[in-house]
Amino acid sequence: MRDSEKEDVLELLNHKIKPGESARVNFNTAKLYTTTAVEVPILIERSINPGPTILITGGIHGDEIAGVEVVRQLISKGINKPKRGTIICIPVVNVFGFLNLKREFPDGRDLNRMFPGSKTGALASRFAYQFTHEILPHADFCMDFHTGGSTRYNAAQIRVQEGDEDIFELAKIFNAPFTVFSKTIAKSYRGACAKLGKPILLFEGGKSLENDKTISKYGVDGVMRILKHFDMLQGNFEVSEPDFTNILIKKSQWMRAKYSGLLHVKIPIGKFVEKGEYIAIITDPYGSFRHKVRASNTGYIINVNQSAIVYQGDAIFHISKN
Repeated sequence: MRDSEKEDVLELLNHKIKPGESARVNFNTAKLYTTTAVEVPILIERSINPGPTILITGGIHGDEIAGVEVVRQLISKGINKPKRGTIICIPVVNVFGFLNLKREFPDGRDLNRMFPGSKTGALASRFAYQFTHEILPHADFCMDFHTGGSTRYNAAQIRVQEGDEDIFELAKIFNAPFTVFSKTIAKSYRGACAKLGKPILLFEGGKSLENDKTISKYGVDGVMRILKHFDMLQGNFEVSEPDFTNILIKKSQWMRAKYSGLLHVKIPIGKFVEKGEYIAIITDPYGSFRHKVRASNTGYIINVNQSAIVYQGDAIFHISKN
């Protein structure tokens, strides 16, 4: 990784931040109907020692609270104060969605499908354009934190594009319980980073509208390992060795409900199951129907639908197929 601080002053959104300084910069995106400005706070910590710039983001989907919590803890604990270089934290990228506890922007669009955006497009597209042109160019390396959508609970995982060996090595350093080969989605933030040559680690863990201490710990510990790798972690922090072995998931498939009804999950997330193993029950509300759900193949359960009620055809388990 190159050192990005060849110039002493970091100029971000018309603010100048010198080495050794801290700053809170507001990214003004749009106004509410009441003309009240909606601002996205950006927290910048710079060391006096030159080094790379790392951009850490959460809340691209406004209802993914666990991702926000990871970035919040980094700031609260002072982990974002680098030994060298610069750390830029944006705990809540999609403030609109966060205020409404919704995944999307007020225009109904998914911000993570709008990159690199358009200067004259819809609100989410304009935001993506500003972000891509005014914030992302300052970063040498990015980490982005997400959760499962709706009722789907993701096992803690780093998603990487298969064949990207540099990112794969960083994923091993981050050391979440799972590393999952996942194709980069068109117009996603990860896709925009790839096109600009910005390495990025995408973390997924937990589910939307829920805070989870275990998921937060996986995220915070992983960031600390990455910062230590880049010699950016302050000496007063200790990086603990995980009590698990990272598992690589090369292929996976969804199991879908064969019947509609009440779903009763019988296994924990992350469990290794054998083909045919009993993993859930689907019942009707009246006590007359009971269907045992059995694993479609041998593998790890990396996502569980935690909805109490499912319809026939709903995705209920995501299982590895290595």
